[in-house]
Amino acid sequence: MPSRTYAPPRPVSSRAWTCPSSPAARIRTSEPPVAESLRDRQKALVRQDIQRAALRLFAERGFDAVTTEEIAAAAGIGHSTYFRYVTSKEDLLLGTLRRAGAAIVENLQARPRSESPEEALCQASLRWSRAFVDDEEALDHWRAAIRATPHLLDRVAVVGPFERAQLTKLLGERMDVHPDEDIRPGLLVHTLLAAAEFAFLRWLERDDPRGPTLHQLTEQALEGTRTQCWK
Repeated sequence: MPSRTYAPPRPVSSRAWTCPSSPAARIRTSEPPVAESLRDRQKALVRQDIQRAALRLFAERGFDAVTTEEIAAAAGIGHSTYFRYVTSKEDLLLGTLRRAGAAIVENLQARPRSESPEEALCQASLRWSRAFVDDEEALDHWRAAIRATPHLLDRVAVVGPFERAQLTKLLGERMDVHPDEDIRPGLLVHTLLAAAEFAFLRWLERDDPRGPTLHQLTEQALEGTRTQCWK
């Protein structure tokens, strides 16, 4: 009877499967990111042009007075093309802020494990404040537009409840404790984020070009909280 040859079993990945589009997938997976395609870069540039045009119009005339047709015309694209790149007019104004929490979570994951939980969260927040908007002209337009539309800003927190929970979980892992049983990870997250949000609102209400930047104010607020500067 002829002998059979068996192929060796294929190794089974120990990594749990998660939907790539879910927030959990961004936390659990350690695979390297897929290189951005030329098409993706072109789409990002078009969206950037739309946002710049929108912010300029918002600053000049106010958010409510600007139509999507006018934004598309200012960006040099058709109205139907505009809707392929933009989910809503509101997102052009608040999208960068709404993505702050996810950015801080990502920054925290990238911090060295040798850092203390407190230092890691401070550095994750500072990296966000440093890179919040790297286009000075767009930043000036954004500040002018958002100050004129306080009812929209009131609906957005710098870091929302979902990202706060993620940050608390990550700090719990660094402390080797469970956040449901130990208040320290959650308390640290809420305390330091309150300081960062205070710095953001203080920066937003000021209009002095010689004044401190968002990054400088965030650094001062976090350091002041850590050293209890009010004593």
